[in-house]
Amino acid sequence: MTIYNEISKLQPFFRETDEFKALEETVAAVKSDEEARQLFTNFRDIQKKLQQKQVAGEELLEDEYNYLQKAAQLAQQNPKILAMLEAEMAMSTVLEEANRMLVEPIQSLYEGL
Repeated sequence: MTIYNEISKLQPFFRETDEFKALEETVAAVKSDEEARQLFTNFRDIQKKLQQKQVAGEELLEDEYNYLQKAAQLAQQNPKILAMLEAEMAMSTVLEEANRMLVEPIQSLYEGL
């Protein structure tokens, strides 16, 4: 068995966490609300486009950055999107802690250097 097989066995446990369930519920709420879904989709599309531009080595223009900021502000004013983003942050905290635990053996190798 590979490490990837073992890690994939953890997926069901993540799905049972309160944080994942909250994220699942808030994503469903955004999906079921046409206005919220459109606001979030618009923000995400702008964000992706500008990230691709940066990856390609292009600099963002000030008006592009401002447009992204306004789209983010609009999205975050929607209570369903805000709840989803907060749930996503909580889930990220769980994943960061899991990652910290996975990396701990590597970090211990460097102790005493």
